[in-house]
Amino acid sequence: MEIKIVDHPLALARLTILRDERSDNSVFRAAAADLGTMLVYEAARDLPVTNFETTTPVGVAEGTRLENPPIIVPIIRAGLSMIEPALSMIPDAQVGFIGLARDEKTHQPVPYLEALPSDLTNQPVFIVDPMLATGGSLLNALQLLADRGATDITAVCMISAQPGVDALEHSGLPVRLVTTCIDPQLNEDAYIVPGLGDAGDRLYGPRNIDL
Repeated sequence: MEIKIVDHPLALARLTILRDERSDNSVFRAAAADLGTMLVYEAARDLPVTNFETTTPVGVAEGTRLENPPIIVPIIRAGLSMIEPALSMIPDAQVGFIGLARDEKTHQPVPYLEALPSDLTNQPVFIVDPMLATGGSLLNALQLLADRGATDITAVCMISAQPGVDALEHSGLPVRLVTTCIDPQLNEDAYIVPGLGDAGDRLYGPRNIDL
């Protein structure tokens, strides 16, 4: 599996803000938006392009546009924070949605929403989620995409854990990973260590819905 570590100083500075327990919801959201933009920028680096002539005020230059813009698929709820950063970089991208909640007892994903095109053959997909912990949610989402014919999938995660990366590598699913760092472990509650806590809670406040 191809893994791209985005260790640019500005990306690491935003990651530090996300990790800091003193960052409130508004500070966390701002840093997440900045980091999401940087990660999508890097994830799109090798997308195929089409070149064409474009007229400037003083001449003709070679223009460039994406040949086939990816569909952006956030894993709700934390992945919602990465839609606007992704669309700011790729404004002509479409957006799909996958809703997966984590059962706090079993640590397994519980699906509740699926809004995707029925056929993703030859369609690049960026699946976005701030955290890759156990890999359970992402693997579930990747299988949904693969079942629709997707073979060009990039997972864009702000922070990853080694167990989740290993799970992706051993899954056999068609995915590459773009992330800022890979933390070494998970705790007994399946949170990334040192990580940044619960990304959804830090973005939007504690959940009020029991599974």
